[in-house]
Amino acid sequence: MTTKDYQRKRPLFIFLSYFKNHKKLFLVDVLCACLIAGVDLLFPLITRSALYDMLPGKLYRTFFIVMVAVVICYVLRSLLNYIVTFFGHMFGVRVEADIRKDLFAHMQTLSFDFYDRNRTGKLMSRLTSDLFELVELAHHGPEDLITSTLTIIGALIVMGSVQWQLAVIVLLMIPLFLTIVMCMRQRMSRASALSKETMGHINQEIESSLSGVRTAKAFANEQAESQRFHNANERFKTARRDFYKAMAVFHSSVEFFLCSLNVVVIGVGGYYVMKGSMDYRDLVTFCLYITSFVGPMRKLSGFSEMFANGFAGLKRFVEVMRMEPSVQDKPNAPDLENVKGAISVKDVSFAYDGDLDVLHNVSLEVNPGETVAIVGPSGGGKTTLCQLIPRFYDVSSGTIAIDGQDIRDVTQSSIHKNIGIVQQEVFLFADTIFENIRYGKPDATMEEVIEAAKKAEIYEDILAMPQGFQTYVGERGTLLSGGQKQRVAIARIFLKNPPILILDEATSALDSVTEAKIQRAFDALSQGRTTLIIAHRLSTIRAAQRIVSIADGKITECGSHEELMAQGGIYANLYQTQNATFA
Repeated sequence: MTTKDYQRKRPLFIFLSYFKNHKKLFLVDVLCACLIAGVDLLFPLITRSALYDMLPGKLYRTFFIVMVAVVICYVLRSLLNYIVTFFGHMFGVRVEADIRKDLFAHMQTLSFDFYDRNRTGKLMSRLTSDLFELVELAHHGPEDLITSTLTIIGALIVMGSVQWQLAVIVLLMIPLFLTIVMCMRQRMSRASALSKETMGHINQEIESSLSGVRTAKAFANEQAESQRFHNANERFKTARRDFYKAMAVFHSSVEFFLCSLNVVVIGVGGYYVMKGSMDYRDLVTFCLYITSFVGPMRKLSGFSEMFANGFAGLKRFVEVMRMEPSVQDKPNAPDLENVKGAISVKDVSFAYDGDLDVLHNVSLEVNPGETVAIVGPSGGGKTTLCQLIPRFYDVSSGTIAIDGQDIRDVTQSSIHKNIGIVQQEVFLFADTIFENIRYGKPDATMEEVIEAAKKAEIYEDILAMPQGFQTYVGERGTLLSGGQKQRVAIARIFLKNPPILILDEATSALDSVTEAKIQRAFDALSQGRTTLIIAHRLSTIRAAQRIVSIADGKITECGSHEELMAQGGIYANLYQTQNATFA
């Protein structure tokens, strides 16, 4: 389904649409559940026949044959129950897996601003715990609803043939039961939604605390982190308490009704026996059917609780699936091909979330193969400008073009394939060095990975590690040094070999010796490629053909090193300050 389909359809129809790919398994599950219900309906009828015909008529042989047949039926029921339990849950797992696959795939399409607003812990909740109840709802929901309804109808029909007046009384009590269930379900649904929202908050606190555990230890702030987690945990306990309170009221009301039903049947049935209009054996049969009747009623109440929990998670799933990426390709947009590397930025302004502008009417022309350094004070807009060129965000006004093509007119994936980025904050996956380097080109051979590692000056370091290229880097690369992480990330770009490079403080974590080696490699790599270098350390931009100074969201200076030094502006001040610092 498309995002428009999710926006147009109701959550329940969306949920049921996931049954389609597994309908055979679903039908087997429901059929077996119906056969189980049929066996349960059979036993009271056999009991009545035994009390009325077989035992009074001394048909003992027939009686024991029937009992053996009942045992065989219950053996069959056990096999059917195995099928329902195993295959039914597998059906639920498959539905959950399909939902999770679509949710993750959709999250991959959402733009950077979505991740700016949502923390990882909350998104993890939507992918994991929110979907847990959906497994139970997918498996038990339709099965319980169908079999319970069939059992109740079947029981009422048989009870009506035994004593229709009493059956009518039982029938009239069902709307009362359903009213209680529906009223209580709404309250439970609200409480469950709040509980899931709170669980998302506690997950984000856990994710934040575990990610920042080294910082917490460095500042001896373990107690503060524990207190923050404690506060989140207390909010969770309060939310769960409210949910369990609603659930307790629900179950208490249901149990009171079901127990009262037994009292009504015995009381009214006893009255009919006293009047002589009902035989005690029919009353026994009626009581057995009420037992068969009460089971499905409990299942219906359980279904209501399950629906409240599952539907709360379903609504949160649909909420994300209805979101559209803020940055979208135009219909039938072509790919950006045969890129030479010309970049044109014209009158570009940009603001995050429509707030105060970060960039103001910025214009810049970069020729194919040119190396341009972008410098300036922190917060001036350097990184923002370089995030707009790959179209991670859309400009508020103005245009950005590559080789004369507006980047909004071509596919985002083709832009990203032609631009290589090494960011200031390096992210490595919890995998081996080999896989982290090969991320730049997923089908790369070992020889290509080794060549990229050599160009990034990380090859010797890798050979010195116990497992070489198969060395595990740890969560976010924590088992590597800062310089090693940077060089692994740089090796990815060598492997990707794109026509446009964006280096956002790409050598910031390297020592002077390694930086010099990497700088030579970058100089070689930038030959014939368009390269944008964001730098605070001005020693890293000596190969730049032009230097652009950005401050307060505007380009203030543009020229060569000599020209900007002669102007005595922001660049000259930065250069003199750094030289004075390192002198």
